[in-house]
Amino acid sequence: MAAFSVCVYCGSRTGNDPAFEAAAREVGRQIGLRGWQLVYGGGSTGLMGAVADAALAHGASVIGVIPHRLVQRELGHPGLTDLQVVDTMHERKHRMAMQSDAFLALPGGIGTMEEIFEVWTWRQLGYHQKPLGLLNTAGYYDDLLNFINRSRDGGFLWPDVQELLLLDTQVGSLLDQLQTDALRLNALAALEAQKQTPPGSNGIGPGGVSPDI
Repeated sequence: MAAFSVCVYCGSRTGNDPAFEAAAREVGRQIGLRGWQLVYGGGSTGLMGAVADAALAHGASVIGVIPHRLVQRELGHPGLTDLQVVDTMHERKHRMAMQSDAFLALPGGIGTMEEIFEVWTWRQLGYHQKPLGLLNTAGYYDDLLNFINRSRDGGFLWPDVQELLLLDTQVGSLLDQLQTDALRLNALAALEAQKQTPPGSNGIGPGGVSPDI
């Protein structure tokens, strides 16, 4: 059986609070100790490098996906299990999604937020059925979460869609939530497949992600 694979989005910088890097290293450590696989953006700097280094140090297989033009800018990690260099950012994100069972955002900048919002949107629209979570280390995402509440209260975000984004401040409990939700979603998908006559495609392609994205 393939290892549970977590796609981690995070900053290519470490940020100003040591708690951010500590959380990234704990995510990598726990992924390794649980026998899981890490998928991430392939960089060697900042939180990206921290989570990858910790995962590798604790025995995890680590896949990095990075576009050609960012290999130098984000310093592609030379020590990964598999560094995949692609042509475009779209291909990068799609390939990361295909190789993952769940998505997790750590502190980061606009790229990190764009990535987690994109897979959240894909989930809302049915392009995949994989869990996603946000690790709110040291209250980093408090203001963003307040804005999400405002979007819900303003009538732009249904409560059930908001609930798709799993939230926690603790690494272990959030990883547990992601795995539990992935098992639940896989079980539901299996039941749904049995109802089809004959069993067929529900629009989801290789890696559990729609090719129509």
